[in-house]
Amino acid sequence: MGMTETLTTFAASVRFAELPPAVVTAAKRAFIDTLGVILAGAQEPCTRLVSDYCQRLGARPEATVLGHGWRTAAPLAALVNGTAGHALDYDDVNETMHGHPSIPILPAVLALGEQRRLTGQEAITAFVLGVEVECRLGAVMGHGHYRHGWHATATLGTLGAALAAARLLELSPLQMRHALGIATSMAAGSRQNFGTMTKPLHAGLAARHGLEAALLAASGFTADPDILESPMGFCRLFSPAGEAPEQALASLGQPWALVDPGVSVKKYPCCFATHSALDATLDLVRQHDLSAEAVQAVTVYAPPGTASILIHPRPRTGLEGKFSMPYCIAAALLDRRLTLATFTDAMVQRPAVQALLQGVQLVEDPEVRGFGAQVTLTLKDGRTLTQRLDAPRGDPRTPLSQEELEAKFLDCATQVLPQARAQEALTLLWRLEESKLADLAQLLA
Repeated sequence: MGMTETLTTFAASVRFAELPPAVVTAAKRAFIDTLGVILAGAQEPCTRLVSDYCQRLGARPEATVLGHGWRTAAPLAALVNGTAGHALDYDDVNETMHGHPSIPILPAVLALGEQRRLTGQEAITAFVLGVEVECRLGAVMGHGHYRHGWHATATLGTLGAALAAARLLELSPLQMRHALGIATSMAAGSRQNFGTMTKPLHAGLAARHGLEAALLAASGFTADPDILESPMGFCRLFSPAGEAPEQALASLGQPWALVDPGVSVKKYPCCFATHSALDATLDLVRQHDLSAEAVQAVTVYAPPGTASILIHPRPRTGLEGKFSMPYCIAAALLDRRLTLATFTDAMVQRPAVQALLQGVQLVEDPEVRGFGAQVTLTLKDGRTLTQRLDAPRGDPRTPLSQEELEAKFLDCATQVLPQARAQEALTLLWRLEESKLADLAQLLA
């Protein structure tokens, strides 16, 4: 069988009862984290603009716009919720995918699951399969896809959302192949738009288009059934240097990508490429009780390619600040923490932070790998302090505890929900396999 047939045959055959307990737990953790950041981003300017646009369309009320009091057609709900969940750049990350795995998939799963009153078991199974698609294809595409300028959250995410939705619709393997073919012609997203409203829109569009591709396939719409491996198909179109694609699909679910390599949960609402450097900086500040005034200069050693991600060395807006190593380090030195409030325009434009970030230098070092970093602080008294981390906290190797994950969810969710409602939703999420998606959506409205 070719790649597309192999993948869809596998996706149609998996049953919830076959998923290992660790995979189910990982899925529920991803639901908790992702739904939290969707709620936190529900009132962001980009989300409000997309929400207003969808309301003006006047579609049939099928699915809930989270953190709001209205419902719309399932694909439009997926669009708004996907945009909200990426608005703060606070959603999870997968290194193999080179992007954010949960946010393109979960809004599509939740919208369709609510509309059709599906169960948590069905949602978990579809979500796990969607993440598997993203990560396996990420391994096929390699770094070239991302280096060329594609935003993998948008491109791979569209296919992941399409397969997850196709599974919820109980499509045949052939119909799933058509869904992936349709989704390939919908997949797009340029990294040049990082630091603007369009980056979170990428996630919303991926969720919407993936769901629409599955719905079209369910109605009989056709596409190239071998879209992944075809000469002008997804893999060769988006990453001509992709190698050994068949090998990437030789062991689907063995292990599941959701647990190995797993996903990283963010501690800070900014680009994950800054997180090891932030952890190292905050460690040094706390260990030595440093004030920002004591620091003369900062050098951050990061993996090759980091500068092509953090493209705003001199940011002027909160969105640009999320993709600025100098700003993130300066804010950490000044404030000793990074929160949702760190990334407003006013916080970025503070004279003290603008002065301090001038002394932060980002150096790409081939000795630093993955999402690691080394930070060297040069102090005004002549001392130098250095801290190196191979991975940030929240990485699968050093995961957030259940208490930390719950605290993040409640902090995010209570931006728009009462504390009691947020706690009730959290309780339901931990027993999601016993619940209905419609009940969850009602709590998050």
